[in-house]
Order: sequence, then C-alpha cells, then structure tokens
Amino acid sequence: MAALYGVHLKRLRERRGWTQRDLAARVFVSPGRVAQLECASGARPTAELTRALDDALEAGGLLVDLWPHVYRESFPDWARRFMELAARAVLIREYASQAVPGLLQTEAYAREVLRVGKGVTSTQVLEERVSLRMARQERLQGPDAPTHCAVLDEAVLARRVGGDLTMHKQLDRVRRACEGQAIQVLPFVSGAHPMQGGSLTLLTMPDGTEVAYAEGANHGQLFEEPEDVDRFNHVYDQLRAASLPEPMSAQMIAQAAEGYEHGRSERRALACKQLQQSGRRQLRRGGGRLPGRRSGA
Repeated sequence: MAALYGVHLKRLRERRGWTQRDLAARVFVSPGRVAQLECASGARPTAELTRALDDALEAGGLLVDLWPHVYRESFPDWARRFMELAARAVLIREYASQAVPGLLQTEAYAREVLRVGKGVTSTQVLEERVSLRMARQERLQGPDAPTHCAVLDEAVLARRVGGDLTMHKQLDRVRRACEGQAIQVLPFVSGAHPMQGGSLTLLTMPDGTEVAYAEGANHGQLFEEPEDVDRFNHVYDQLRAASLPEPMSAQMIAQAAEGYEHGRSERRALACKQLQQSGRRQLRRGGGRLPGRRSGA
C-alpha cells in the first residue's frame, strides 16, 4: 500500500508538470521527503501531510483514502480487521482496564502509551502510530460520528502515564468527554470481574450485526460468532452495572484530574517510596512479629 501511495503521488505530480522540489515547496517539506514517499522508503506520511498533498495536487481525496491502508500494513492481521470494522461502526462500547481508550487519548498521553508497545521499534514507527491514533479520533467529530460509550477501570485514573501535566490534561479531556458521551468508572471496591487483565470493545455495524474484540498487552482476538458476542455483551452489562453512575463517574474523573495538578502525584509517589524504604529497613532488622492466631480461630 505504501508503494501504491507512492505511485499515485508521483503520477499526480508529473501530471501537473511539477518536480519533487516544486511539490515539496507547496506542502512545506524537503524534496527528499517527497522522494521517500514516492519510493515508499523512510517514514510513512502523516495524516496532515497527506491532506496537504491531496489538496496541492487536487487529487480529489485519493491520497486521503489510501492513507489508512498504508498504516494498516504495519499492524498484525487481527488488529487490521478490527480497525476496518471500527472505522464503520455506528456504536462503539469499550471497557478499558489499564489506559484511557485510544479514541479519548491526548497526543502526549498516546505517545507515552505507544512508546512502550512491543511493535514500536523506532521513533519513526512511534510517530506513525501516534498520527494514526489521532486521525482515528476525527471520526468522533464528523456528521457520521458513532455513539461512543466507555467503562474505565479505576486503575486508568490511578496509573501515572507521563508526567503530572500529561495526566492532568488527559483526565481533563476525559472529564469534558463525559458531557456528551456515556462514560463510567469501575471502582476498585467492585471486586473481581470477568475482564480482569484485559480490555474489551464491542462494535455495532450499520446493518445491526455486532463483533467483540478482546485485547491483552501484546495480543488481541476478534470474535464474530453470535454466541461469543452475546457472551461479551453480558460481560459488558455486568461491568456497567458494577460501575458508578455517569454523574458520579464524571466527578471522580474531575477529582483525579485535579489530583495531578501542582505536583500532587509527585508528593504521593515520594510518600509511597518513603513507606517502602521504611518497610525494607524493618525487614533488614528482622521485621515485626507476625500476628499470632487467636484462640479458637
């Protein structure tokens, strides 16, 4: 797909009688960057650059339409199929166990999350993944925007990704999203549940069919059989029932965002570190006595 993108780019450029330098000047990149794209070498194009090229060459959306497929080539098969379906879904329901869902992530937060991904092997790949994730969010703003619902585990609010500023801006964005989307928080006190350690996405397609996508740290699986999807629908209903109501969830998210202001999380981390050091000193001294069993216990 990257090669096909390059072929079309070169053909469109030559049709207008432009050199690579001419086109580069119109989209504010170097001639070498244009050459890389035409030869399908180097970093893949960003969404912004693709739109600029499409406009400059009056391509009528051809390059813009090709762009998502260029990126999907670098993802495993199970992820590509999910991304294709998600791009057409009219209803997206998510349970996030460890991180803010991609559709709600800020660019800074997304970069920190993706940086530690198994498939990210270079800075170029990282920036490609960030660019693609940001582009996916544009659909939530369009006229055909799907309905989006999310259940966030409390761990999502507590896990510090990036610095305090990154977390504050990220959670503030989620708080603002609560005004137009159904977002709930699953608190720690809710106890064990069927999706511990993994995340879940349910997609409803325009024809009413549904698919489920369960994901772990470095793997995912798409379920399209009706009995599997029904089982995950039941799991999602359980998660929602165990979660806080939407107004209380929004308040909890706002409080968490406020907690990352003014370095408060740094002070919490320091207190936790001091507590751990105190515990290690006690262990080196032999520690305290374990509580004995009470008579009759």
